[in-house]
Amino acid sequence: MTQLLSIGWAAQTSAQAGRRTPDRRLIDMMAAIAAGVLITGQTAAGIFEQAQLDGEQSATEISNGDGTAQHIGRETMLGAYSGAPYTYPSPVRIEIPSEQPTDFTIDKVDWFTLPFKSPIYYGARVTQWFTGGIAGGGVDFIHSKALAPLNDEASFSGTLNGEELPARTRIGDIVSKLEFSHGHNMLLLTGFVRLPSIGPRISPYVGLGGGALLPHTEFELAQNPRPRTYEYNYAGPAGQALFGFEFRLSKVSFFLEYKFTFADYEAPLSEEEGSWLPLDLWRQAQRWLAGQQPAGGHITTQVVSHQVVGGLQVRIAPVR
Repeated sequence: MTQLLSIGWAAQTSAQAGRRTPDRRLIDMMAAIAAGVLITGQTAAGIFEQAQLDGEQSATEISNGDGTAQHIGRETMLGAYSGAPYTYPSPVRIEIPSEQPTDFTIDKVDWFTLPFKSPIYYGARVTQWFTGGIAGGGVDFIHSKALAPLNDEASFSGTLNGEELPARTRIGDIVSKLEFSHGHNMLLLTGFVRLPSIGPRISPYVGLGGGALLPHTEFELAQNPRPRTYEYNYAGPAGQALFGFEFRLSKVSFFLEYKFTFADYEAPLSEEEGSWLPLDLWRQAQRWLAGQQPAGGHITTQVVSHQVVGGLQVRIAPVR
């Protein structure tokens, strides 16, 4: 499926990753729509194939016939998904304390995501549905990306090394790296509610969640001797609201889902080379406990996205 979904990005090389044409956001939007259609088709094909293998439908999967939600029962599900986000442009503020202070804002950064170019967009979820099968809760991990188009021009205000920046210039003339590409990670506790079922197998649902923003922050100033920041960190709170359809079979469920995600960044610039997420977070916690401020200051921004995803969930505990 990844090969099919990567059609819109296959021709782009790493040298082109920072270059965006004026209609790139329209292309991104159309690609996201196309990806959603492909996900729908892939999911539908899987449903029909699996449905042929299911000899009989479980009694717990039969609709009540009056439009009320199915009483499926208590169950635990493990799932994975992929999809395509559309991310809004947003202002970015860089604050670096020094003898010649750097404090400037880029207004706005037109983030792009390349969801099917490595590292790809993916998500993982563990859900526990409670007795009655109507309400549930779980942990949702989203691995997305947000990359600044370095060859685009943007408006600047503030100072770099104590000197006023031009009102408008190429982003890449000021910063040589500005992205959250390994990635724009969110770990969210999410509550779910199943809505009235549609037929014997289709259960719509809604969800709302909040949690931690754990990006891999990659930042470096252009033509500046300061070290780059290249590590995972805790950068602030994140949240999501979602609506989806679950297509239930005897042992698995396919699902299609729309997400609205919000991430409020205050990412520390440690000016260090990181390695592994737990180790990077441990080093960050040690700096907090020691009262140390990040050597390179902070990046402040908000990353807000619409996302269309599709995936598969497996029951790891029986319905009862």
